[in-house]
Amino acid sequence: MKIKVLTLKDICKYLAKIVLIFSVIAIFANFFNTNKNTINSYFTFNSSKFLSVMKNEILLLRGKDELQGNFTNKKYSESTINNELNVFSVVANTNSNENIPSEDTNDATETVENENNSSASSDIPQETVNTISNEQEGLPEADTNVTTEVLPSNVPDKATYEVFGVEIRDECDYNMQEEIKDLDININKNDILIFHTHTCESYTPTEQYQYDATGNFRTTDLNYSVARVGDELEKYLTNYGYSIIHDKSYHDYPSYNGSYDRSLITVKNILSTSENTDVVIDLHRDAIGDNTYAPTVKIGEDYCARLMFVVGTDGGGLKHDNWRENVKFAIKMVQKGNELYPRIV
Repeated sequence: MKIKVLTLKDICKYLAKIVLIFSVIAIFANFFNTNKNTINSYFTFNSSKFLSVMKNEILLLRGKDELQGNFTNKKYSESTINNELNVFSVVANTNSNENIPSEDTNDATETVENENNSSASSDIPQETVNTISNEQEGLPEADTNVTTEVLPSNVPDKATYEVFGVEIRDECDYNMQEEIKDLDININKNDILIFHTHTCESYTPTEQYQYDATGNFRTTDLNYSVARVGDELEKYLTNYGYSIIHDKSYHDYPSYNGSYDRSLITVKNILSTSENTDVVIDLHRDAIGDNTYAPTVKIGEDYCARLMFVVGTDGGGLKHDNWRENVKFAIKMVQKGNELYPRIV
């Protein structure tokens, strides 16, 4: 038998250790109890989110024209897709105690460069690929008898040089002054495809024009997103006799990441059945509510953001044989735009 004699100092030391241990346990217990819901969400299988993501992936893999109603692979019908989703519903239900909603919009998520998102309808419109007849009534002609001016701003001029009187901001290894010797191009400009990689890009809501947000200045409501701008462009181009396909598929919803991969599938699918289409426009929103990002142009009594054409090259190593033709086409567009409304581009 061993006997150990404790001094008052030893007793105090042991008591301090015991108190410290119990304090740590109490702190952790309180933390887990307070954040119980948050912690559970990390380890709980979210069936509705799983179904939403899988629906997008199935539709894309089956060759469906960008989440709409036109299948390029006829062997897969809408009922086939629904049957596959039902299988996923069963799998999800066996791994979770949740009741699976038909389309719970609060569980559909969107990653948008650190933007905080709110709930919005996730119903995908069925009629989003439009081809309008060449007759449009009641469209006003563009008024060119107005004064156009670029309003003062703190935004520096980022143009590198001019080519055929057009300012170019060069961010590649090519010098357009050397690459573009003339503006001769041979394209079919009668058939035009308009689509949106970031379909949900929207604008600042006003008292008169409100919408359900799906993030910061984003919405799935096609009446208030950049898709509406595409509608207006489509109407006017159709009125001038052009044949327009306007695709309004969601490429950035429910996930922002991978938008360009999904929009590429859309374009390839459409061009596979519209081989004569040479003009393809990916229409984005490039504006904010003040002039800290880019200058504002005043046309008559209206204010608008300046237009910008973004043209890629093969400088990064990817194959792009026709990029010079794209630059020429963009230069022609800018020339015409500035002829009508100086400095609009």
